[in-house]
Amino acid sequence: MQRKFWYVLSVLLLLAASPLYAAQGELANFGLALGAGIAIGVAAFGGALGQGRAVGSALEGIARNPNASDKIFTPMIVGLALIESLVIYGLVIAFILQAKITG
Repeated sequence: MQRKFWYVLSVLLLLAASPLYAAQGELANFGLALGAGIAIGVAAFGGALGQGRAVGSALEGIARNPNASDKIFTPMIVGLALIESLVIYGLVIAFILQAKITG
């Protein structure tokens, strides 16, 4: 049921945004602002979910085997850094879209 909701929502967003591709003027700026907002929102939401699951799994693994904490900690930090880099890419895309609006 949840997958169907997300599929329907993504199709509705694509259909709602399709006229913005041919737009000019204020409507085009609205489309860019909408894209910037969605880019940073989705990136932050996905990054938060990914980091939460990664840390939760690492803590569960350490709780099950405390002797393996050194072997779990370093890959977890590397994974968190990679997840955060994807969020920063979303922020950069939002800044680029914002520069197109004001520039």
